[in-house]
Amino acid sequence: MTARRGTVIGIVAAVVAVVVAAVVLLGGRGTGGSTNQAGVARAASVEGPEDADLPEVDTQALVEGLEQKAVAKIAPVRLAEGLVPPTNRWFSGLVFGDEPQPVFPLPASFGLTDSGFGVGMPKPVTSEKAIVAPHVPGVTVDAGAQDVRISAYDTATVSMELLDGEGAVLGTVVIAEGSPFASFTAGDSGASLTLDAAFTPAAGATAAEGTSVATATTDGSDYGLVTPEGALEGSSVTLEAGASATVYPLPQDASDEALTALAAAAADPVVGSELSYGVNEQVARTTIGYVTASGSPSAYVTMPHHRLGEQPERADCAIGEYASVYGTLELCAGSTLTTWAPTVEPQGELDLADVPEDKLTVIREQVAKDVESTVPFPSDTYFGGKALNRAATLVVLGEQVGAEDVVAPLREKVTETLLEWADPARCATEDARCFVYDDAAKGVVGLTPSFGADEFNDHHFHYGYFLAAAGLLAADDEGLRDQLAPVMDVLAQDIAAVTASEWFPELRNFDVYAGHAWASGTSPFADGNNQESSSEAINAWNGLGLWAATSGQDELGVQATWLTSAEAASTKAYWTDPDLEHPVFEGFEHEVVSLNWGGKRDYATWFSPDPGAMLGILLLPMSPVSGYLAGDPEGIRARVAEGTPDGWEAKFSDYILAYSALAGPEDAATAWDESLKLSDEWIDDGNSRAYLLAWIAAVESGGVPSLPAS
Repeated sequence: MTARRGTVIGIVAAVVAVVVAAVVLLGGRGTGGSTNQAGVARAASVEGPEDADLPEVDTQALVEGLEQKAVAKIAPVRLAEGLVPPTNRWFSGLVFGDEPQPVFPLPASFGLTDSGFGVGMPKPVTSEKAIVAPHVPGVTVDAGAQDVRISAYDTATVSMELLDGEGAVLGTVVIAEGSPFASFTAGDSGASLTLDAAFTPAAGATAAEGTSVATATTDGSDYGLVTPEGALEGSSVTLEAGASATVYPLPQDASDEALTALAAAAADPVVGSELSYGVNEQVARTTIGYVTASGSPSAYVTMPHHRLGEQPERADCAIGEYASVYGTLELCAGSTLTTWAPTVEPQGELDLADVPEDKLTVIREQVAKDVESTVPFPSDTYFGGKALNRAATLVVLGEQVGAEDVVAPLREKVTETLLEWADPARCATEDARCFVYDDAAKGVVGLTPSFGADEFNDHHFHYGYFLAAAGLLAADDEGLRDQLAPVMDVLAQDIAAVTASEWFPELRNFDVYAGHAWASGTSPFADGNNQESSSEAINAWNGLGLWAATSGQDELGVQATWLTSAEAASTKAYWTDPDLEHPVFEGFEHEVVSLNWGGKRDYATWFSPDPGAMLGILLLPMSPVSGYLAGDPEGIRARVAEGTPDGWEAKFSDYILAYSALAGPEDAATAWDESLKLSDEWIDDGNSRAYLLAWIAAVESGGVPSLPAS
């Protein structure tokens, strides 16, 4: 059988012209992908693969074809009418819940107050199991507000209207990921602000024409403030209609160059962002453009993953540094951040071409045992999808090794169950194994939901399993593909719509700046949003690619490759292969970070304190694409040792054994032997011993693609 791979081709596409023809915008502010007509400052060209064509999707038809029900448990308390609820965002905590939560756009932290907002400079504190940097406001701005609503957002920015007691707009605050600035722009009646920090005229910073620069030091951190000339008097700032004041933290030991670049950028506030991506055989490119009110250049910071491995040339960078829980953030002058990640192509099956016949025989015999021991499929959205993916993977493996007759009954069984889930009308009469569209929540919810999926938690984890199973089973079956398409296509849009619409947000789960997904739907946490199972996020984008290949959606396949590649790079940087030599890890006593937040990093999971859980949750389901985890043999051995302190008879030992094989030939040989002996109790419900053995044999024979070490 041929490998089921997503197509990976760099394709040119002009998407939306904004002010100048050289600027490409994907999506836009608000709900409908509308173009922001403010000035722009993106470079005329970017280095790397050309812009990819966007998938063309009749989203309205997909949504209307699904059963409609109000089942979601989300309530966007602070959201302007007509906006799609922004679940699974770095800023979701501002929107949902009785009280707004702090958020971490980096390098600053940000929080709403009863009458305005506060900006902080997080200070990481490291312990044995955590690195924490909570939001502590260094500068609080009182605007006299009585209420707030999120008025616009896009992939990297969010705008908040501060309201008086009658609902009139006092002004709008904009923050952006990777941007140091929190800007307040006065409404039609002007605004008066009161600061709780003592700002004085700055030395060393050159102000833009018509503006003044001041600085203050609070709690050991320095902050800048740019206002119109004459607007700052003591602790008060008086703004005319449309005028802006911008607060921002200063880098450590800021140079005059950094002070001047920040002051100039702060004078022209960021009002939105733009996104483009492209893929070729070597790299997947992500480009974020920071849109400013008048088109002047801005400033941004790079995270560690933006600087790992081969990257494009970046002018005017490393002019200052900020501390963060993720390591050093480097300040750059400019408005365009382009990042490369090594290309990771979606993979549906293992390459067993060079596996010795004696091992193929063992695998073939084990396939029969695993088919026989397959239990009835669960009916919830997580374990149900996970079981279908396990069965589909076993079917494909059996067909690869010449056991078609053995797996034929399982193919029939999993196809029958998958068709139940893919019946668009099933939820009209059933309360399980089906999906509905919730018009108020603007998303798809599966019945029966699990792990808070009706709160939009973990949609990419859950739906990725369904997409992968459908992509595998229907690869050579056009009739089945057509039956599955209406529901699989709408699941793909729920988690990964690349164009915002009135039915779905743009890229619900994926954060283009952080390079990875967020798992919590409403993010009701003081530490920001979070993600635990980085590997299931990658499985989601891999599943998206498998479905794209099966259904002939080439543009969706390119998008899936971009997402898989970016998530893999961030996974290695922040979850599985963190830079433990960086000073921020001093005092941290573990090999992996199993749970990352906006403002915190934990050696912990939501479900178990066991060391095997900390590593295993970053590995499952060890799909054929998981070769991205290779590249650091000694590091792999150290992580495996930490995850298996009492030997192999423990939770997730099967996945850890598969991972251990990536360390080298001797490790793979040991993993094969141990996998043969491993008790059935420790084979995860999403795995099979046959697949575990096939994975290890494929690694040993060079049949699992890997990436070079960073």
